[in-house]
Amino acid sequence: TQSLAYGLIAGSELADIDLLFASYPITPASNLLHELSSKRGFRVKTFQAEDEIAAVCSAMGASFAGSLGVTSSAGPGIALKAEGISLAVASELPLVVVNTQRGGPSTGLPTKTEQSDFNMAVFGRHGDTPIPVIATSTATDCFDVAIEAVRLAIKYMSPVMILTDGYLANASEPWKIPDFDSLKPFRVNYYDDPTDFKPSIRDEETSARVWARPGTPGMEHRIGGIEKSFETGDISYDPANHQKMTELRQQKVAQIATDIPLQEVCYGENEGKLAVLGWGSTYGAIHQAVKKAVAEGMEVSHIHVRYLAPMPSNLGELLSKFDSILIPEMNTGQFVKMIRSEFLVDAQGLNKIAGQPFKIGEILAAIVEKYRDL
Repeated sequence: TQSLAYGLIAGSELADIDLLFASYPITPASNLLHELSSKRGFRVKTFQAEDEIAAVCSAMGASFAGSLGVTSSAGPGIALKAEGISLAVASELPLVVVNTQRGGPSTGLPTKTEQSDFNMAVFGRHGDTPIPVIATSTATDCFDVAIEAVRLAIKYMSPVMILTDGYLANASEPWKIPDFDSLKPFRVNYYDDPTDFKPSIRDEETSARVWARPGTPGMEHRIGGIEKSFETGDISYDPANHQKMTELRQQKVAQIATDIPLQEVCYGENEGKLAVLGWGSTYGAIHQAVKKAVAEGMEVSHIHVRYLAPMPSNLGELLSKFDSILIPEMNTGQFVKMIRSEFLVDAQGLNKIAGQPFKIGEILAAIVEKYRDL
């Protein structure tokens, strides 16, 4: 949680922008509000809203005004924020949403960990509302992921969801705080040309609409959730325009695949008999299990995905170089279904839904059994 908070602060500093963190307390996400509330010296404002909907809408209001809105919750609260996140998609406002997953459904296991919000993160909003989704894998990785979420939200004028979980939120490990001057800035460039201004003006490279701060002389404008004309930004019910805008929003997110690193193998060879594919907090257990399997003479590699939507452009090609794919997840098999449908590979799941993280031995046993059948 501390690493994630520092990453959000670093991201806002690299963007040279104020940050408003609007949240509502919920286990195990509350500590992020506690951590950021003590960092007022870093252009950070925190707001404890009366409910989840007020929190996400307040964060959007900050983004509309020219700050970076950030909100956080766990699964039940993210469900409540879904309509607000869809509004951010429609109005094309930058917004960072932190989802610290816990056991479900409903109140479920508030103090236990799970990875069962994958489908909700990628698909869980009404209408066609794609957003970038990235996952943290270790306690210190939260710092880098938070910076990347801020970068993508600002560059593409889109909500971005960070998936972490209760296991990572309460984890700790040694970490050397990086030299801030070594981090690459991505400063915000607000649109400031009132000549023929329209809120529908877009960046040709990213397809993101311009970010114009309200109150700038000659650039007064309105945005909202009703569908807007591609040409003018005014309300439009034209059928062809709605199709064009829906496809534009989809393409804007899809093209992020060209702006993220290619997928690499974390441990082992780039091809072979078996790849253990993971995401999120399963990283440590998978990594150690694969190292033990390799030490025992097995052809096994570890691949860990940070970018869940869109996925790295070379992931399908990389997976095709292995005879078999094993995907450990703390859910009933949500990521494995995505991999099977996207890349038409016969990936198999190893599913644990006990409120507890994987043990190294559990994954190693699955590797041995799978390898025996190859």
